Amino acid sequence: MKQRRQHSFKALPRNQQGAVLILVVVAMTAILMMAALALDGGHMLMNKARLQNAVDAAALSGAKTLSRLEGDKSDDCFEAEKAALATFTLNARAPGNEELLKAMGTGNDAAAAFVMVKFAPSVYGDDDHSFYGFSSCNEETPARYVQVSVPSYGLAEFFWGVFGDDLGDKTVAAVATAGPSPTAAPCDLAPIVVCGVDTPGTYFGYEFGDLEVLKTAANDESLANGNYQLLDFGSGASTVGDLMAGGGHTCPLVGENVTTKPGNTVGQAISGLNTRFGDYTGDFKKSADDYPPDYVITYSKEGGGAALELSDTGVIKYAGTDFSVQSDADGNIYYSPDGSTKIDLLDYHDWKNASDTCVANNGVGCTADGAFERRVLKVVVGNCAGLKGGATQIPVLGFGCFFLVQPGIHAGGDAQIYGQFIKECEGDGVAGPTPATDVGPQIIQLYKTYIKRPDGSWEASTDS
Repeated sequence: MKQRRQHSFKALPRNQQGAVLILVVVAMTAILMMAALALDGGHMLMNKARLQNAVDAAALSGAKTLSRLEGDKSDDCFEAEKAALATFTLNARAPGNEELLKAMGTGNDAAAAFVMVKFAPSVYGDDDHSFYGFSSCNEETPARYVQVSVPSYGLAEFFWGVFGDDLGDKTVAAVATAGPSPTAAPCDLAPIVVCGVDTPGTYFGYEFGDLEVLKTAANDESLANGNYQLLDFGSGASTVGDLMAGGGHTCPLVGENVTTKPGNTVGQAISGLNTRFGDYTGDFKKSADDYPPDYVITYSKEGGGAALELSDTGVIKYAGTDFSVQSDADGNIYYSPDGSTKIDLLDYHDWKNASDTCVANNGVGCTADGAFERRVLKVVVGNCAGLKGGATQIPVLGFGCFFLVQPGIHAGGDAQIYGQFIKECEGDGVAGPTPATDVGPQIIQLYKTYIKRPDGSWEASTDS
């Protein structure tokens, strides 16, 4: 049989022309797309992080300023907006943020045109679930939360525009919301427990503006409502002086027990306390470098001494008279020489207004080298029911804030501290998990910015 010859079929070279070019084009397109994703995508992520850091810092700065002011007037919100914009500008001018600064501009009003700062009484906004400008802050719409946002920050493109308009403009956005929250475990506590009772409509028996004499004696270890006992936060009289001066470092939790401290350390306690008024005399030998005075150290006086004193029957009197000193529901402290005329004494409102002016004017008009809220004592409120003195274990009910009306008085073995209960004060330690719904030390923290859905539920913004 004759074998059939097999022929191999091969394409002629002229039929393969262009095949490699197609592969090169496809490969180059893929490489360009990966480069666009890597360079432009990485560039976006980096600038998004930098922008988020800037708005976070601005929101915290604005909320901090607002908390140090009353927060219910347009002037206070205006000061908070200025603080937020100033903080954002400082971040934009930081090394590495040249692109952000270029996008914002360097004019006097550049930040105000680039950044939105709004306010609300709730982390979810006002009754209409929105945040408003500073001009809407007033008595009817008090502000406690600050929202800072940059809706659109345009970025330079590397390969982004190669693929047409399908990818859109290369921009990032960011928003941050900040405001108060109860301190979960405040640490800068005075070594004091104030006895409280569970009374509906009050904070363990205390209401805003209540004037209390926090009194103790060397030989009196009773645990009555309103009286205080020193707490065993350390050992030795000097430790008590440090703690009363503001050197707290113990952080009890609600529900835990604190131990009272028997013994006579009244001298150190009062001397340490009075450093808050710029008085560094007495048994406690520390200076303003250790414990600065408050921004505002003025108080009502009579005859060169403090205006308040305690009678033998335990009634607060105007010094040298039989006129009793009282406080009303609005927090005003006064005495009445004839039963009808009210003569006002310096109270929390007067101190707060003076402190607000100091903060707004960058320290002008305040005590030299002073510090904020040094005249506010943060104390343990304890359940003293059925307990007696000595080294006693007292359950912690919560934490209260008392404004020091005047320096503490040390007479023999007795100590008198005149405090006005206030709703809240600046705290430290760890922030709580929810917005402020309580009384006591508060801390400023960031919150997720929430957007309300059509069905009424809330969802966290992807830009926060």
